[in-house]
Amino acid sequence: MTMHMLTKFESKSNRVKGISFHSKRPWIIASLHNGCIQLWDYRMGTLINRFEEHDGPVRGLSFHSTQPLFVSGGDDYKIKVWNYKTKKCLFTLNGHLDYIRTVFFHHEHPWIISASDDQTIRIWNWQSRTCIAILTGHNHYVTCAQFHPKQDIIVSSSTDQTVRVWDISGLVKKFKSPTTISYHDPFSRNHNQADLFGSMDVMVKYVLEGHDHGVNWVSFHPTLPLVISAGDDRQVKLWRMNDTKAWEVDSCRGSTNGVSSAIFHPKQELILSASEDKSLRIWDLTKRSTVATFKRENDRFWVLAAHPELNLFAAGHDNGLIVFKLDRERPAYQVSGNQLFYVDRKIIHVYDFASSVSQELLSVKKLGPQFIQPRTLSYNHAERVALITSTSENGGIYELYQLQKTKSGTLAEPLDESKRGKGYNAVFTARNRFAVFDKENQIIEIRTLSNVVTKTFKAPIAGATNIFYAGAGLLLIANATSVYTFDIQQGLVVAKLEAASIKYVVWSNDYSMAALLSRHDVIVVNKDLKQLYQIHETIRIKNGIWDESGVFLYCTLNHIKYALPEGDNGIIRTLVHPIYITKLHGKTLHVLGRDGKPEKLEIDPTEFKFKLALIKRQYEEVLYIIRNSKLVGQSIIGYLQKKGYPEIALHFVEDYVTRFELALECGNLDIAYETAHNLNRKEHWERLAAGALKHGNYKIAELAYQRTKDFDRLSFLYLSSANEPNLRQMLKISELNGDPMSRFQNAVYLEDVSERIRLLQDVGQLSLAYLTAKSHGLTEKAEAILAAAGKTEEDVELPENTEAENIQPILQTASNPLQNPNWPLLTVSKSFFESTFAAINSKDKNVTSAPSFAYDEGIDNIDEAGGDWGADDNVLGISSNNTNGIDDKQDLINGHISDNDDSENGGWDDDMDIRTEIDAEIRNVAVKESAGFVAPVAGVTESSLWVHTSQLAADHISSGSFETAMQILNRQVGAINFSPLKSHFLAIYQSSRTSVTANATNPGLLFYLRRKPETATAKSSLPVIVYTFQNLVSIQLQSGYKLFSNGKLPASAKQFKNLLHSLLFTIVDNKTDADEAFQLIKICREYSMGLALEQQRRTITINEPNNIKRSLELAAYFTHCYLQTPHSQLALRQAAKQAFKSKNFRTAAQFSTRLLELAPPKKIADEARQILTVCERNLNDEFQLNYDQYNPFVVCGFSFEPIYKGAPKVSCPFCQASYKLKFQGMLCTVCEISQIGASASGYRVMT
Repeated sequence: MTMHMLTKFESKSNRVKGISFHSKRPWIIASLHNGCIQLWDYRMGTLINRFEEHDGPVRGLSFHSTQPLFVSGGDDYKIKVWNYKTKKCLFTLNGHLDYIRTVFFHHEHPWIISASDDQTIRIWNWQSRTCIAILTGHNHYVTCAQFHPKQDIIVSSSTDQTVRVWDISGLVKKFKSPTTISYHDPFSRNHNQADLFGSMDVMVKYVLEGHDHGVNWVSFHPTLPLVISAGDDRQVKLWRMNDTKAWEVDSCRGSTNGVSSAIFHPKQELILSASEDKSLRIWDLTKRSTVATFKRENDRFWVLAAHPELNLFAAGHDNGLIVFKLDRERPAYQVSGNQLFYVDRKIIHVYDFASSVSQELLSVKKLGPQFIQPRTLSYNHAERVALITSTSENGGIYELYQLQKTKSGTLAEPLDESKRGKGYNAVFTARNRFAVFDKENQIIEIRTLSNVVTKTFKAPIAGATNIFYAGAGLLLIANATSVYTFDIQQGLVVAKLEAASIKYVVWSNDYSMAALLSRHDVIVVNKDLKQLYQIHETIRIKNGIWDESGVFLYCTLNHIKYALPEGDNGIIRTLVHPIYITKLHGKTLHVLGRDGKPEKLEIDPTEFKFKLALIKRQYEEVLYIIRNSKLVGQSIIGYLQKKGYPEIALHFVEDYVTRFELALECGNLDIAYETAHNLNRKEHWERLAAGALKHGNYKIAELAYQRTKDFDRLSFLYLSSANEPNLRQMLKISELNGDPMSRFQNAVYLEDVSERIRLLQDVGQLSLAYLTAKSHGLTEKAEAILAAAGKTEEDVELPENTEAENIQPILQTASNPLQNPNWPLLTVSKSFFESTFAAINSKDKNVTSAPSFAYDEGIDNIDEAGGDWGADDNVLGISSNNTNGIDDKQDLINGHISDNDDSENGGWDDDMDIRTEIDAEIRNVAVKESAGFVAPVAGVTESSLWVHTSQLAADHISSGSFETAMQILNRQVGAINFSPLKSHFLAIYQSSRTSVTANATNPGLLFYLRRKPETATAKSSLPVIVYTFQNLVSIQLQSGYKLFSNGKLPASAKQFKNLLHSLLFTIVDNKTDADEAFQLIKICREYSMGLALEQQRRTITINEPNNIKRSLELAAYFTHCYLQTPHSQLALRQAAKQAFKSKNFRTAAQFSTRLLELAPPKKIADEARQILTVCERNLNDEFQLNYDQYNPFVVCGFSFEPIYKGAPKVSCPFCQASYKLKFQGMLCTVCEISQIGASASGYRVMT
């Protein structure tokens, strides 16, 4: 039986000479004979990008395992390293003198190995961009060279008919260093060149001879000491190694032309080879015999590659490439109750969901071909019998297995083969019956558990492709276009559904619904095959399960998704690799991986449970989810809008624009007005006015027209509401604005003839003014107009009827004006959610906006930086975080709507000192009984309660309890040095109370300043916040930025340290501000560290090489502090200048490149380009620095030396500054407060 090659992707292009899989993403990269490199997404089948810089064919190609890099080598003798994110070639490695055949990255070191027709193998350091070794020994073309995946050896092949294994352990030891990249000057580079050909670092370990012609390919086995080689002698040879020797094991013969490539299967004992005889062959590693052969008619195969993690392979041929896998990976499994029965490596396992324990039950290795896994498994719980099917040469095979309850001793195997038979698929139909489908003959047999046939019949539909269980005595039979329900007893088709190419059927627990799965569709039906809904996916669907609530969960290659009973669907989570889901329990999803092992995934079912509760109108459940979950995202908002619940969507929306749209949609004009006020845009005010008029809300419409200064509509609104005073005001406004048309219109509305005449005179329309006066009987006014015009009545010809008729006045004054001008509305009870959210919102009182740590964008020209930065006198401006106010010229108009926030009383008053009151009451009773004098007992002061009601140091300081405040700071941030905090302690204490002068002979009356004076009582109060977070951001932080930009480094360092100390005593009341406070600590730490580095650098006297080297290192470390962009530009500019002056041209070029990436002003950019141009002529460094810009690091706050990623370190529990281990227990130099490495609970800023 030959295994199947399942094609996953195929491209059409020029001849493919090199291919490589990405280790994480579904990408494959191919190099073509025409010089083009193509990057494909093989899962989506799309071309992502092309790279075309090589001149001539590109033969070698390799992805880096962790970095966004790939390397290519071509016939132009060049090796190019590319960044696929920036889509650019980073650099070119030159040195080979002939075609380059293969290139590969090292799995651990920053190395590239290349094989060339110049008879050499070269090893390159891609970080330093230098060749570190040249391997000579082959006397003809070197066709392939690869690193071992784990050991310090490499293997190479050549057309000199040999395979060589090289020991590179010496080279690894030589270049394995914890320090950074060495930048060699020209002299040292020439000096090291002699070592490249030395025999100490790289040595030939074995020379393998056995091929009769040139060897085209060679590769290591990933785990075993084996080597595979392919040659033009049409053979694939297998070699074995040990510590002392290597020898030929065997040859795989059968190809009819030269073998281009051969690789080991990473997970099975198989060999894959590609040949110029247009075939791909699969070989048994143990028997060296052919397992399968896949041929193409016209395409010769040139290269093979295996995915580093998945069961995927790729082959390049004359007209493109093909991505494939060998046979299917879907495990055979079935869930029964709380157990999962599955087959892994041809062994039946049972997995208990409750205990997460898996147990082997039975071996089925004799079922089907050796390398083919079983296809399906059906389990009969009543009889504890498993029915397993597998593919075979004659169309399929099945076998019935009796499973034991417990395993004893060795793994059991079936005793006989009497319960085996031919069949494409087999499923149980009853407790003691199962059906077998013979696909070739279109026959269905009903058999007993003894494998005896009781009934045989022809498939009732033509072209049947599969059968599925459909309940007791029923079968689902599918063909290419439809699905049928067949009653076995009656022999009749009882239901039919048009559904193409159904591959799997998943029934719900009660068999009331079923999900029919095809390659790209989910069709949900009821038990009568009536379609309920259908979902189409562009990515292949793998499997699915039913949740107890009736939600169908299914997974594609990329996602786990859900489908609700009404047909709505969504994404639960993204997948890295395909899985097969088996059971959902709470938030835990049990799955099977493609390796056949049970796993657990944590998911968040909140979204589909929320939607399901909404569909079922379980409003209490909806409200519970809203209160206890964090549902966010446009999908939820869109869903609620679609389903007619905009008032719920309002609860999730924070974006003002979306909130405004939702408020208008659900008719919530109050929220619409609030968001329009925050947006303050004309288009939103106009839409609010239109929406308010539709709802008859006169006041909001009036205010919206006022905001937009839409005086025409506003006048008509006042006319329609008979608001004469406001119309008079509109008349005044139009006169002040010099708008005659609006003025005339308002005069008409008011029927103010005198005003109309005066307006017509003002605009020079004397004839119209005379006509108006004459027609309204204003004779004297008319004569005055004639006199002014120098006319007499004889000169004027009037119409016959100039008398104004007695028409109805436009402005109708109401006899009983309404107190509320809004239209009366029917009283309608609020919905469940409207009333609930209204109660919640009424409790929300304080809403604060998140602070901005940025400064004014207008100051980011670093060529204007002053002070010690040595530039012009102009200094950086500071952002004021001003809020654009609203022009209130329309205050002339009456009827403004005032937004009065109704304050609610608080909740229950907590008796903080109930014991004191009880004691006082007892004393009062005693006084009454004894009638004697009892001295009054001092009560509890308000400030003393603060110590018991708060765990924040600032509140304890306000109460005067400095000792407990210091204890809190020690517990939370490991504080041990309180001297710098003395001024803060005193300021907080003094600011929390005030004194009012009493009589001259009496002391002042003390009053405590409360945090929330409107609602707090003496027993529930907390002290006022002295250091408000908004003040720290808008004043102190901006002051630090300004001092930094002006070059006043000592003052700037002092300001940032003071800001860091102030953060210990700030208090916020929401999570957003708390997160911003932590972010502000990070900003202060970075600026303090950067300023310390710069000040340290400036103290160094540059009079000897060591001092110059140290100065350059400190300048380099400064550029890696996380500063605002203009400040980073200052650091990079200075570092580039220092490196350039010291002739460290390579380093200066790096700094200039980074500076240009930040888009500095033109003056600075021109300077950086000049430095870069000069440096590129001689990319050498005069001094070797302890600095590697490609390796992430932090700077030790004591030694000012880098601590690279992975190196041991300790940190300050407050500011998180990093230090080397030897400084543990010392005082942090950044914050000067905390002990390095101290155990602390963490910085706390919320009450």
